[in-house]
Amino acid sequence: MSVPVTLTPEELRARQRRNLWIALAIVAFVVLVFAITLAQLGGAVLERPL
Repeated sequence: MSVPVTLTPEELRARQRRNLWIALAIVAFVVLVFAITLAQLGGAVLERPL
């Protein structure tokens, strides 16, 4: 059985900071893919009837 690792407060802050940057990078990637998709389809795709 493994021994649980206890992190120092500094290590916890570093982990939170790293997780925040990873989340922001994922959101930026999704926005970039969405923008490229809209650019390829053309702006009029949003004005079509449903």
